[in-house]
Amino acid sequence: MAKRDYYEVLGVQKNAEASEIKKKYRKIAMQYHPDRNPDDKKAEEKFKEAAEAYEILSDEDKRAKYDRFGHAGVNGNAGRGGFSGGGMTMEDIFSQFGDIFGDGGSPFESFFGGGGRTGGRRSQGQRGSNIRIKVALTLDEIANGVTKKIKVKKQVSCTTCNGSGAKDSNSVSTCSTCRGQGYVRQVKSTFLGQMQTTVACPSCNGSGQTITAKCGTCHGEGRERGEETLEIPIPAGAEDGMQLSMRGKGNSGMNGGPYGDLLINIEEKKHEFLQREGMNIIYDLYLNFADAALGTSAEVPVIGGMVKVKVPAGTQSGKIFRLKGKGLPAIQSYGRGDQLIHVNIWTPKKLTDKERTMLEELKDMPNFKPQPGKTDKGFFDKMKDYFG
Repeated sequence: MAKRDYYEVLGVQKNAEASEIKKKYRKIAMQYHPDRNPDDKKAEEKFKEAAEAYEILSDEDKRAKYDRFGHAGVNGNAGRGGFSGGGMTMEDIFSQFGDIFGDGGSPFESFFGGGGRTGGRRSQGQRGSNIRIKVALTLDEIANGVTKKIKVKKQVSCTTCNGSGAKDSNSVSTCSTCRGQGYVRQVKSTFLGQMQTTVACPSCNGSGQTITAKCGTCHGEGRERGEETLEIPIPAGAEDGMQLSMRGKGNSGMNGGPYGDLLINIEEKKHEFLQREGMNIIYDLYLNFADAALGTSAEVPVIGGMVKVKVPAGTQSGKIFRLKGKGLPAIQSYGRGDQLIHVNIWTPKKLTDKERTMLEELKDMPNFKPQPGKTDKGFFDKMKDYFG
């Protein structure tokens, strides 16, 4: 089933402010929260749908891509270890949007004071930061899709202490504040009244343990400088400025915390001859006057090689030939664009005496006088025909 428009999901206009988007999401999240709708699959799907919409619309960069490309522009975050889309779990939502009510903790945990849903979950340290990289692609790579092997310098889990930050197993003790639970409960006044929430323990940052002697390699952080060689799959049809993500491939978190994400920004390399216009490829073909008048054949560059194009006698400047299916594929969809060949008649800037004499003889002949037909279309009209 096709995804609904994210603005429609949250019930806001496309020009809605961030505060209104947050307010609408909060309202929907309360309405369909699993604690209010136990064992209700439809309510759970509504809850997830709203969280996915909020994830995109609350992020300025993702929202801009969604406004421009629709779901295709942000689906790069899905299916590759990212949060968006069908791979989302309830744990993702609770961990990523738990502070939507602004209390700094996770109000979805123990949402109605019971704490049965997440009361036993322990946060494992502080989450690592994201890493942002650029990947430059040629038109050939964009047309066919490609897997790039890239070495990324990053914070990795400490090899000496396996990410614990402790010198050895005897250097770790149970946190006295949370008694090893990793969280503490708080009661706060909200617009709904008194609510009990669960927040990460401030003493141990949610690990449930305190370190008495730090690891000599990472000095208690649980991570160190390193690098990782990653294979990054880029889908066919990717566009300049598009962002993909690989979940868990960013920097390591502190004290055993989860890894951040790797954010991949696509950069399109300029082709020597071809220009991109959405899914279509544009090529300017230059012909001399004689070839245009007599007809000829010309070799034209296309993605992946060359093709020979027949140019009929009497071809006019501005004529557009179409090579169907020689353009770019639609990302994560069906269909392929075309290559449009724009004919330009080359006019010499300098003439020899012989050339000038010949042209002087030709210019007054009847066939050399411009005779545009009423049905002839200008260049922009022709382009409109091809681009719809």
